[in-house]
Amino acid sequence: MDTRQSLIDSTRALVEVESPTSDIDACARVVKRAQELAGTLLVDPGRIEDHGGRPVWRWGPNQPRILLLGHLDTVWPIGTLDRLPCQVDGDRMTGPGVFDMKAGVVQGWAALALAGARADGQIGMLLTTDEETGSLASRDLIADAIAKCAAVFVLEPSADGALKTRRKGTSWYHLSFAGRAAHAGLDPEKGINASVEAAHFITEAVTWANTEAGTSVTPTVLAAGTTANTVPSEATLTVDVRAWSRAEQERVDEQVRSWQLHHPEAEWSIDGGIDRAALEASASADLFAKARKLALALGLPEVTECAVGGASDGNLTAAAGVPTLDGLGAVGDGAHADHEWASITGMEERSRLLAGMLQSMTSEVT
Repeated sequence: MDTRQSLIDSTRALVEVESPTSDIDACARVVKRAQELAGTLLVDPGRIEDHGGRPVWRWGPNQPRILLLGHLDTVWPIGTLDRLPCQVDGDRMTGPGVFDMKAGVVQGWAALALAGARADGQIGMLLTTDEETGSLASRDLIADAIAKCAAVFVLEPSADGALKTRRKGTSWYHLSFAGRAAHAGLDPEKGINASVEAAHFITEAVTWANTEAGTSVTPTVLAAGTTANTVPSEATLTVDVRAWSRAEQERVDEQVRSWQLHHPEAEWSIDGGIDRAALEASASADLFAKARKLALALGLPEVTECAVGGASDGNLTAAAGVPTLDGLGAVGDGAHADHEWASITGMEERSRLLAGMLQSMTSEVT
């Protein structure tokens, strides 16, 4: 079998089934296609399951010792293929979702095949369909899948070829402020301006960032008011927090929850909090060292590492105490952008690297 052509064909087939997270039917279609494609590369095509109303694809034991983790949903709406068709130009494959992360999914299948993995063995693979919006329905499933894990390999794309050994944690806060409406011209003093309370919060919240520690506190979506001549009685605000450590997330969380309203009669409520804890270097160090040594032994390009601001499901597995190595997917660029592309040579090389990691780890955990 022509491995290179098989990688191209399988990736193209997966990319050409559009799968925006919000479209459950589209996600069901891509999961079904994944099962069909996996069946051409693996003896066992895996199985389709429903969790929390979301379709998922699974292969191997429900609680494996080694887990390959990825997702099949993308950020691209239906119809994007008409504008950005899946194409191959030299070593580059383009198309919506090819880099994030359908090429990585195919690399996972290829690695399982190269490693001679069996569905009744120590290795499992899980592909969800709600990662791009926070994996809310998949969290319990992921937590159960890693209950006996010694290692998790995340098939998210690399960053300029580098594996992701650190990821910032994410915290989300959805704040609601309640005041009292009044006529802005006749008797504004009788009102309680919810917009002003939100503004007070914003001006203080941005001071909780810590540039030296890499912690950002970013107010994002703000809404308030009903008419131009009415004191706003309600306001809502979303705040995005990113940090390299759980300790920093907890520091900001305490600041949010201890903040005091300025008007004595105003009220507020908080939804959200720490969403995905940071993937810290300690969770990936040993696995990265193994990958780097193995790449050298296999004659593959040198493996490098990096830290990135975005979160993935690897944050969840690392926070649970499971050694986690991220960024083992596509080599390329352009996640969530029109110029998204994946290297075909990179797919071959990373499939070999991951297969070698699986073989090495399997002998250790048996």
